[in-house]
Amino acid sequence: MVHTDRGTVRGLAEQDTRTFRGIPFAAPPTGEWRWRSPRPASGWAGERDATQYADSCAQGEHPVGLASTSEDCLYLDVTTPTGARGLPVVVWIHGGSFTNGATRNYGPTRLAKQGKVVVVQIQYRLGAFGFLASPLLGKGSGNFGLEDQQTALRWVQRNAAAFGGNPRNVTIMGESAGAYSVCDQLASPTAAGLFQRAIIQSGPCAQEYSAANYAAPRPLTVAERYSRTLASSFACTTAACLRDISAEDLLAATADDHFGPVLGGPVLPLHPARALATGRVNRVPVLHGINRDEEHGRYGAQEVVTGTPITEAVYRDELDKAFGADADRIAAAYSDIKPAGLALSTVFTDSAWAVPAAKTNRLLSSRMPTYTFEFAGKAPWYAGLPEPTWPTGSHHLSDVAYFLNLNAFDQLSPAQAAFSNELIARWSAFARTGTPNLAGATPWPRAKPSDREVQSLSPEGTTRTDFIAGHRLSFWR
Repeated sequence: MVHTDRGTVRGLAEQDTRTFRGIPFAAPPTGEWRWRSPRPASGWAGERDATQYADSCAQGEHPVGLASTSEDCLYLDVTTPTGARGLPVVVWIHGGSFTNGATRNYGPTRLAKQGKVVVVQIQYRLGAFGFLASPLLGKGSGNFGLEDQQTALRWVQRNAAAFGGNPRNVTIMGESAGAYSVCDQLASPTAAGLFQRAIIQSGPCAQEYSAANYAAPRPLTVAERYSRTLASSFACTTAACLRDISAEDLLAATADDHFGPVLGGPVLPLHPARALATGRVNRVPVLHGINRDEEHGRYGAQEVVTGTPITEAVYRDELDKAFGADADRIAAAYSDIKPAGLALSTVFTDSAWAVPAAKTNRLLSSRMPTYTFEFAGKAPWYAGLPEPTWPTGSHHLSDVAYFLNLNAFDQLSPAQAAFSNELIARWSAFARTGTPNLAGATPWPRAKPSDREVQSLSPEGTTRTDFIAGHRLSFWR
């Protein structure tokens, strides 16, 4: 039993942890409150059952998502070590391209117990519900999902101590869209003071918006042009009309569309890269990195699911579509990599992930204490899915399996489990002190803008690696 500022919650007492699920941090954004800033949650009398997950936010079908039409979804979960008192708080912001995901996808027990941290997992509005920017909805619309995250962080400020956490030592941690969210919160004036550390996994702050990189913040003109098309498809000329569209119809109409944070307005006035370059950021210690083989999961899974290896012709066609007149030069620069599927994955890992990650490393380390890394080595593969003929390495999302329990992946091997223990120790040390260094472990130097090297984190061992050479960044520049 824990007493929050809205009422008493009754959670689950387990052997080493206590878990509380489905705690409201804001009022339901439904009806006339759809596409408005979050409001305070109502209080309650007596005990509130906090043993069950809340509904996931409205989202369509997805291999690692949870299809839902619920808009009453602004809830969070808290997991604490038994007897917690004054511990660091780690707030997990889930990924999912800003269109899918939920707290129930991630099991936090291992991180809370081994790391001796209080883990708070938050939900936020997704897709059109969280990121529709329309003049019909008022100036500054489009970042309701980011506002939800900030409202959850304010809940943490008020209630962390009741769960054994320290509200003055809060780390925000995210992967993919969750990592882009962390970048956005670093750049958000309205998030000032809500956290003291930040962990960014596979979401470089310097990523620019494009058709291929749609999770990065998009210009207001792009977002509003889309909203006009959507409103016209429903013959809507007022906000009331938009709010009358059912969740089912809205999901169906936007099933093939991409959403994400919008530039402009009080929540995200500047792109995170611009905010870092000009110093208009929330300055806190940061862990930042990507996976060595980000795209290997996408293209490896494509080959085994379709039963068809990517051919040289398909590879060259993809290069032509993505790079136009530069395709021949790129093919020549990567001619040493075979087969075609591995070459395609490596090209897009280097160009779409490593290039903005290197720029992000420079920007972050010029403004605040920063520790840079890349996950490497053999990471867990998707459960029940054969592997392709070429090595999948450390691919997108696989790093999360070292911290949180994910049913989407195979169980950790003994080497991966030992590596997970080291990572949890380093990440929790960072949450406590602002540095991931451990006594007796390989030193991890603070990054400088001129660095070529980052910390290579692998089940085979922790070393320093030349990030510039490893991803052929001189060629891309």
